[in-house]
Amino acid sequence: MKALGKFIVFILILSSCNRFDADLLVHNAAVYTVDPAFTVASAFAVKDGKFVAVGNEDLLDQYTAAATLDMNGLPIYPGFIDAHCHFYQLGLGQTQADLRGAKSVREIILRLEKHSRGQQSNVLLGRGWDQNLWEDKQFPTKAALDAAFPDQFVVLERVDGHAAWVNSKVLSAAAIDNQTKVEGGEVLLANGTPTGVLIDKASDLAYAILPQPNRAQQIAALQAAESIAFSKGLTTVDDAGLDRDVLTLIDSLHQTEDLKIRLYGMISNTPENLAYYLDRGITQTERLTIRSVKVYADGALGSRGAALQSDYSDDPHNKGLFITPAAKIDSLAQILAEKGFQMNTHAIGDAANAAVLQAYENVLGPIEDPRWRVEHAQVVLPQDIEKFGPKVLPSVQPTHATSDMYWAEERLGGDRVKSAYTYKSLLDWSGKIALGTDFPVEHVNPVYTFYAATLRKDHQGYPQGGFQMENALTRSEALKGMTIWAAYANFEEAQKGSIEVGKAADFVMMTKDIMTATAEDMLDTEVLATFVDGEMVYQRKK
Repeated sequence: MKALGKFIVFILILSSCNRFDADLLVHNAAVYTVDPAFTVASAFAVKDGKFVAVGNEDLLDQYTAAATLDMNGLPIYPGFIDAHCHFYQLGLGQTQADLRGAKSVREIILRLEKHSRGQQSNVLLGRGWDQNLWEDKQFPTKAALDAAFPDQFVVLERVDGHAAWVNSKVLSAAAIDNQTKVEGGEVLLANGTPTGVLIDKASDLAYAILPQPNRAQQIAALQAAESIAFSKGLTTVDDAGLDRDVLTLIDSLHQTEDLKIRLYGMISNTPENLAYYLDRGITQTERLTIRSVKVYADGALGSRGAALQSDYSDDPHNKGLFITPAAKIDSLAQILAEKGFQMNTHAIGDAANAAVLQAYENVLGPIEDPRWRVEHAQVVLPQDIEKFGPKVLPSVQPTHATSDMYWAEERLGGDRVKSAYTYKSLLDWSGKIALGTDFPVEHVNPVYTFYAATLRKDHQGYPQGGFQMENALTRSEALKGMTIWAAYANFEEAQKGSIEVGKAADFVMMTKDIMTATAEDMLDTEVLATFVDGEMVYQRKK
């Protein structure tokens, strides 16, 4: 291990009598153990990748370690767990045009032109556009893409991943016209002609004509995503939807030590994936767990694809759509309950949440500890929120609330929006809440999750009093949601999620203490170093 600059001093310690051996001894720190008593210790010892002692400065007299770290009072937390993200997609996206935050179609065209300059490929990919940031807030059309890139296949994914904006060349190659119908999706039309915007499952038609990444590109994507995750203090990521080939590749990279991040892989809900995994049962290695299936009940609010019980307030006669019909959700729930797999279902709108919660209730009665999850649980009416509990856990992304708050009331109306992003209420009913980011939909940084969960503001401090603060989490609740409760949602709380004797030595050292920092200092907090199994996998360079 290398030194950590002025923040940490390494001291090589010679062996001495009557002491226990350790590989690493850390002391003079604010160690948030997140144990059942939420103890704050000052020291711990690591041997063979596990915590072997957690306590105070007297550990210096009890242990002889190959290396000792004096933290000078800086904070240490259990390795952060992102309970819902798209890890592999984050890596693939590093070679695509970044369209997040673009304020107009013209700005997007300029970004695409810059990104494609000097490239020979006839495929132009991008991600992150959001029409809610534009002056007219209207969906784009193929016209601007046709004018700028007539000879390339252009596919641009919306920020939420639930819509694609494509040009005419893609529409033609994919045989998409005004007669195209897709279960769980929609081809938007204007004057009887496709506009170039494909909602939810309809976007699959566009991606189907594109070349798929080869093995070398897949490996590069996974390693790029790992590098980003480690730099933000993440030691475990829950990838919300992976196919067999990627899960198999991840396992092989773990075995060769070419990938070190822990991954909770949710199986994408396809017949091929289910046929392969369900009969094989749960897969669990030191760093990979496969025991859950990711299901999409509906789309997203931003693209008006979330399934609502009544019309969108800003789009009469539109209630969104179910990607997976309620009847199929019911039948899949029965199958997964019989096979002993966890069901993790994306549900945004109140109609989707009602259908998912009812399907869960129908099958979970005799199952003692299923820990089935509702991913997002974004708009949940009062009569349905009571269906959360020890058997049904919410897995939410606090930065969604602070990203969506500018237009959520337009979509839902003043009364219905009060049933959205209700994290405190969800916690009260379930007893635990798992927190994530949904990256690359949102930024990777877990500190932003913590900030949004506790303060419910954007990074400019808006709104001053916080957005629907009755549903803010306390700082201790937020930290648990990013560590031990996320581990619990993965059936992994005995292995990680807290700094306790016998658990994996996954931890993160930071420049400031988010448990006591002001709002401004919280956002400025950076990772000093990230450790997995006691090994430093990231160190801040400056």
